[in-house]
Amino acid sequence: MSRVLLVDDDALLTELLTEYLTAEGLNVHSVPDGEAGVQEILSGQYDVVVLDSMMPKMNGLDVLKNVRTQSTIPVIMLTAKGDDIDRIIGLEMGADDYVPKPCTPRELLARINAILRRAQNNTEQANTPNSISVSDVVLYPAKRQATIKDTPLELTSTEFNLLEVLMRHAGQVVSKETLSLEALDRKLAKFDRSIDVHISSIRHKLGDASLIQTVRGLGYLFVKN
Repeated sequence: MSRVLLVDDDALLTELLTEYLTAEGLNVHSVPDGEAGVQEILSGQYDVVVLDSMMPKMNGLDVLKNVRTQSTIPVIMLTAKGDDIDRIIGLEMGADDYVPKPCTPRELLARINAILRRAQNNTEQANTPNSISVSDVVLYPAKRQATIKDTPLELTSTEFNLLEVLMRHAGQVVSKETLSLEALDRKLAKFDRSIDVHISSIRHKLGDASLIQTVRGLGYLFVKN
C-alpha cells in the first residue's frame, strides 16, 4: 500500500482528502505545519508528499528547500488558484507537480497515481542495466542516476523523467504534449507551464543551455553532437 503524506494546516481539507484517498487504497498520514512536515518527509516512510504552500511555522517553499537538500521524494505542491509566482518558484525549487486550491480530491488522486505509476515503471526498469549516452550526458535509468562529463547531476524525479525522454529522442523535436504524457503520465493542460519550468531547471543543472533547444511552437530538442 502506497504511503502519502499530507502537509497542510487546513484541518477540514486534510480530513476530506484523507478520507477520500484512504477509500481509494492509499495509506495517508498528515501533519499541520511545515516544521513537522520536514521531519516526517525526511523519515523515509512515504512514497509521495502533498505539500501546501502556505502554512504556519514554515511555509511550503521553505519546507521544499530543506527537503531537496537531502531527498528526491516526489512532491506535489498545493498552491492558491491563480498564484503563478508560487507555482513557478515551487517547480524551480524541485516540486514535481502542483495542484491549485481549491482542488477536488479526484484531481489530486489522479496526480498522485500518475507519480506512483512512474515510480512503479522505474522499479520495473531496474532489471534493464543499460545507459543512455548523448553528448557528454549519461543516464542510468535503472539506478535513476545521471552525469555530465562524469560529474553527477542532482535531478528530481520529474526532471530525470523529462531528461530521459528527451535523450531517448535525441536529435528529434519532442512536443510538450509528448513530454507530459511520457514523463508526467498525464495530458498537458491548457496554460500549463510546468514543463517549461522543469526544462529551465534541467538546463541550469546541465550547465549548458545549448544542449536542450526550444523549437518555438513545436517543443524541445536534445542536441546530438
